[in-house]
Amino acid sequence: MNNGAKFRQRIRNGEILIGTAITFGDPAVTDALCDSADFYWIDAEHSALTNDQIQGHIISTKGTDTAPLVRVPWNDPVRIKPILDMGAAGVIVPFVRNGEEARQAVAACRYPPVGIRGWAPRRPSNYGRKRDADQLRREGDETVLCFVQIEHFDSITNLEEILDAPGLDGIAIGPMDLSASMGLIGQLRHPSVFSAIEKAVTRASEKGLLVGTSIGHDVDLALKFIEWGAQWIALGADFSLMIETADLLAQQIRSRLPADTRS
Repeated sequence: MNNGAKFRQRIRNGEILIGTAITFGDPAVTDALCDSADFYWIDAEHSALTNDQIQGHIISTKGTDTAPLVRVPWNDPVRIKPILDMGAAGVIVPFVRNGEEARQAVAACRYPPVGIRGWAPRRPSNYGRKRDADQLRREGDETVLCFVQIEHFDSITNLEEILDAPGLDGIAIGPMDLSASMGLIGQLRHPSVFSAIEKAVTRASEKGLLVGTSIGHDVDLALKFIEWGAQWIALGADFSLMIETADLLAQQIRSRLPADTRS
């Protein structure tokens, strides 16, 4: 069972999966965090990651239960195709605002006749050692996870048609961009923003979809998402985990020093 299938099965078994976002290029980051993360949100949208670096992060999860999910830069089959051929457990497609865009995202993740994914499964075929094309097609269609991001108020308006896209595995809420599209940037607990998020999470959960988000270090908000029905939560990112610990340790030391020795 590959890590995408494990991810799906663990959620079906009732687990809440906790991960983190990856933005640094060095695969030692993902290697070091595998024992702490159920999945990675490898961010190719808002970072400088190259495809070689993304592939390194995906490879670093081999032999673990950590699922490498890649947020691609855009809803573009040209961008999605090589990520899947690297062996990603799934993709997170940003800024999907209606049913047609959701169907396009799914099609990019599925082989014909279901979708339009081109044929070249390098790592999924173990570099050609697996030669049964029909089996590889089935495995790809059945195990690759396709998530679309709900991060604009248009997505809320068109929520039902997005959720009904055939073959869609789930959604990922983008609370910051959603709040911005509502003229309430950063006000994640504003009643209107909360209501929109709750609606999306609840309806997707009711339809049996896998629901997740990436929300920084806000544990209380993570618990609220879980209360509404979310099953996978990315907390923080490689850089924020590093600087939060560094800042905390420095503050703890400086708070115990004489005032004239503090920087």
